[in-house]
Amino acid sequence: MSDIRRVPTASHWGAFTAVVRDGRLVEAIPREGDPYPSDMVRTMPDAVHNRARVARPSVRRSWLGNAPDRGRERRGAEDFVAVPWDEALDMVAAEVARVRREHGHESIFGGSYGWSSAGRFHHAKSQLHRFLNVGGGFTTQVQNYSYAAAITILPHILGSIDPVQGPVSSWDGILQNCRLMVCFGGLPRINMQIEAGGMGAHEGRDWLQKILDAGIRVVCITPSKEDVPDGAEWLTIRPNTDTAAMLAMIHVLLGDGTVDHDFLARCTVGADRVIAYVEGRTDGVPKTPDWAAAITGLDAATIRALARGLGRERSFINASWSLQRADRGEQAYWAAIALACMAGHVGLPGGGFALGLASLGNMGVPRRGMASPRLPMGMNPTGSFIPVARISDMMLTPGGRYRYDGEDLTYPDIRLVYWCGGNPFHHHQDLNRLVQAFRRPETVVVHEQYWTATARHADIVLPATTTLERNDIGASGRDRFILAMHKAIEPVGEARDDFAIFTALARRLGLEEAFTEGLDEMGWLRRIYAEAAGANAARGMPFPEFDSFWAAGHIEVPPLDEPFTMFGDLRQDPAAHPLNTPSGLIELFSARVASFGDPHCPGHPVWIEPDEWLGAPLAARYPLHMLSHQPRTRLHGQLDSAELSRSAKIHGREPVHIHPEDAARRGISDGMVVRVFNDRGATLAGAVVTADVMPGVIRLATGAWYDPADPVARGSLDKHGNPNVLTADRPTSAVSQAPTAHSTLVEIEPYRGALPEVTAFDPPVADIAAE
Repeated sequence: MSDIRRVPTASHWGAFTAVVRDGRLVEAIPREGDPYPSDMVRTMPDAVHNRARVARPSVRRSWLGNAPDRGRERRGAEDFVAVPWDEALDMVAAEVARVRREHGHESIFGGSYGWSSAGRFHHAKSQLHRFLNVGGGFTTQVQNYSYAAAITILPHILGSIDPVQGPVSSWDGILQNCRLMVCFGGLPRINMQIEAGGMGAHEGRDWLQKILDAGIRVVCITPSKEDVPDGAEWLTIRPNTDTAAMLAMIHVLLGDGTVDHDFLARCTVGADRVIAYVEGRTDGVPKTPDWAAAITGLDAATIRALARGLGRERSFINASWSLQRADRGEQAYWAAIALACMAGHVGLPGGGFALGLASLGNMGVPRRGMASPRLPMGMNPTGSFIPVARISDMMLTPGGRYRYDGEDLTYPDIRLVYWCGGNPFHHHQDLNRLVQAFRRPETVVVHEQYWTATARHADIVLPATTTLERNDIGASGRDRFILAMHKAIEPVGEARDDFAIFTALARRLGLEEAFTEGLDEMGWLRRIYAEAAGANAARGMPFPEFDSFWAAGHIEVPPLDEPFTMFGDLRQDPAAHPLNTPSGLIELFSARVASFGDPHCPGHPVWIEPDEWLGAPLAARYPLHMLSHQPRTRLHGQLDSAELSRSAKIHGREPVHIHPEDAARRGISDGMVVRVFNDRGATLAGAVVTADVMPGVIRLATGAWYDPADPVARGSLDKHGNPNVLTADRPTSAVSQAPTAHSTLVEIEPYRGALPEVTAFDPPVADIAAE
């Protein structure tokens, strides 16, 4: 008779019950009561028991054999040899100790990213940073790839990054009071499947549907219909030109006399500078609808009509996270804030703006301010950091000088890369350049669950568990649930959790007590839960004791009784509720930013032509603008090896969406394998011919595992459809140094050769153990 167990747990794509038969995960059932469960939950059994899993500690053959320079030029191009755990841990501990001793702590780069686990204890980034901090520090990253430009620029304008990460004005207030929503970048429901710390229920999509059903006018300005929910209006716009459209709308408000000058005078500074620029008094170019129409492709009459709606009705402006992942990305957000302030509804229920509604599952869902459990990482004694998207620059130009947020900084000389959680060969731009960067350090250590491109470009790969193979607590600052994540199965192969790996390394380095503080996994779960429970009790939200929570499987906190309105306090009394800006007000002009002297990010929002857009000279050679969006079938690169993601491929390649006019001009038909290329690289994808993208634009989802035809050759053809072989490793500006993936021009042609086999999911491990 089979042994069947049902275990409550959670993931980035929702809470679920893990059904385990005879020690194997056989089904994942979304939590009862979830109105829009993600299909990604159901693919978990195939993902966990997948041939692409890293089964044993493995060492790259040349590194193990002490080849000259340990064969650094072979990273990503050769096989690995499986070794016993003790031997692998001894190697890693010895390398950490050697690099610290010979080159200093800042020469260790602690690379990581937050999407490795919904659990807050087995959060890979937290575990890695805690381990490196107790040993004396390291070089870290600041910001994130999702909204790096916003993280840097918003504190100068608004005093915080809440408008991009939450809490933002809640959906219920929009439902009750708003008459017009204008959404630059659309409202992509694809992104509403996921939440970094997991979620008890996908509620954001339910609220969006209520707004559409209530007859509130929702206008989505985006090149892609995929970003437009049913019932909303779709206006196409040339990518990267939203700033021009927003400035033209301000021009209309000024001309109509509907600008709220009282709000500007009480709650903002610098509006006069923006107005002078929009009217053309500073550069001789009035930012009229006709001016913007020539740039954006939007009809001038449409721009006027929308602007008048914003001025006369209770209106709400939303800008997607994607807008600021572009050349001069800071400007789109600054312009959206200025437009909302000019319209005058900021701080009113149902009015104002947000920078990311629908960018995550429960952004804007009514909730109380709740403390979440988290693992303390400690302090980094070195203070050494780089902006998140400057990895290649750092490794290729040690000692190089650069500017960031008004400071002159120097890249450290990295000798050891220690990567735990996340996959830079998914997130980072210009992968051919990243390949060269990854061949510079002396050693690369990676904890990984799967044989991703990051693992393949390492020297030592330690197999890590998935969330199903350990106990944890899921929680998010945008969700109303605290989720018990029970261990469902034993580790696959020889996988160990990151905490166990770092404990063993800390023991070898004489740091075990500092790292563990005498606690095991369950001891830490009890501690971080108790700390969060104490903080929430002080806020009037008593939590049950840990054992009751663990047995119940979750805690659900009731929503707020009244809608939350961002900047409501500021509007009511600016003196009593100042922002954390130099003026205490919204800074439509920032003297601090202006003092940086960056022509790509001056002191107020301006239109600056992107380096790559459909109006650039480069468009004569590469006339298609590529947008790389989130896929429906996986999260970033996670789950790409699972059946759901593989089933959506075309001849094993990632689909690329192209307009019928563009396809016909190139002899491309639906289902054909095509070569997408520019000067930075080329990739193969499967054509989907559809009018759901505007002419001149293609869509190629992120996350197909990088799979070069010849890993040794520079600029090798990617066989699988990874868009980051095409994107530029170029910053938004010297202020933010943020990524610009959405400013990418390409060309497409039918692929005429024999189709190369996709090998991204084949483990590169020899079948022999180390001698």
